[in-house]
Amino acid sequence: QMPHGCMPLPSFWKMVEDTLQQSDAQLRTFRQTFETVMPSPVTEPLNPAEERKVLSLVSKHGADKLYQVTRNISGSKDLDLTLQRGQIVALLQSVDTKGNTSRWLVDAGGPRGFVPAEKLQPY
Repeated sequence: QMPHGCMPLPSFWKMVEDTLQQSDAQLRTFRQTFETVMPSPVTEPLNPAEERKVLSLVSKHGADKLYQVTRNISGSKDLDLTLQRGQIVALLQSVDTKGNTSRWLVDAGGPRGFVPAEKLQPY
């Protein structure tokens, strides 16, 4: 009952190919527009105190465990941390005490606690 149901097979495949090419072009245009509207995040230089904290975290946990806070975090539950955008933390566990993988246990260079995983990015 669909309009292309009675089409010869070569015509059908041509229509599918044309549709995919059109979708690909639209996706490319969207991606280019998105990249111009949303510039890449700029890495801000660390102040000396933050730099010392990062070196300490690297020596304790290793560089592969470091994450940067992408948005301010206001701790609302017990054991939650309140952190500022740009702070560096070390991942201790990628799960909370109840097995929730959306909250991670981190070391903030002194205090340890839970933060939302979606607000962290690898440093």
